[in-house]
Amino acid sequence: MIRKIFILVLLFMGVHVFSQEPAFKIPDYKAIEKEIKDKNSSYYYPKLMERLVKNDTLLTTDDYQHLYLGYVFQPKYNAFWRSPDEKKLREFYGKEQLDTKDYDEIIKLANHSLSDFPFDLKQLNFLSYIYHLKGDEEAAKMASLKFHNILNAIFSTGDGKQCETGFHVILVEHEYLMLNVFEIESKSQALVGNCDYLSFEKGKYKVDGIYFNIEKMLENESKALK
Repeated sequence: MIRKIFILVLLFMGVHVFSQEPAFKIPDYKAIEKEIKDKNSSYYYPKLMERLVKNDTLLTTDDYQHLYLGYVFQPKYNAFWRSPDEKKLREFYGKEQLDTKDYDEIIKLANHSLSDFPFDLKQLNFLSYIYHLKGDEEAAKMASLKFHNILNAIFSTGDGKQCETGFHVILVEHEYLMLNVFEIESKSQALVGNCDYLSFEKGKYKVDGIYFNIEKMLENESKALK
């Protein structure tokens, strides 16, 4: 079931998007924090979030990067976040075949999850698939566009080849979702400095592993434990 969903979303996204080596810029969190708190900035967070919620298709990769990384400065940010409807949604994920009567309930649950955490990539991915099954291609493409643009924002933060240039993520689940999109399986996980290093079976892929920068997650975790 999950495999079908990811393949469909890749079709919506256009796999050619990821066929080239993307340029990246290591995030400057101090600059991002300053921009999203400046009411006169185009990156002012409440305005950016309002545009995201209203499905603004003109949001750029920079906008999405400020939205995604800027979320760590919001009071609601929780590195341990889980969907409030995770248990119910997991039941639908586990089905080999969905019933048409399931569609509206899934859409309601997934959107509720996204209202709590706008970067719930798993539910954006699921929504795109369900809207497609329901025949609402416009809504399917919008959910897929958001999914795609958030991924692009993550890809714009590094190349994953070493910890210094690791992909910046704000939730561990996003690491595994990125691997799932490209049907890559990790063999083990290790904390290396401020990075999660996911290693692969030697010789199976072009690289032996990928680094994800989780410095903001570690900071959030440290605050939570105090």
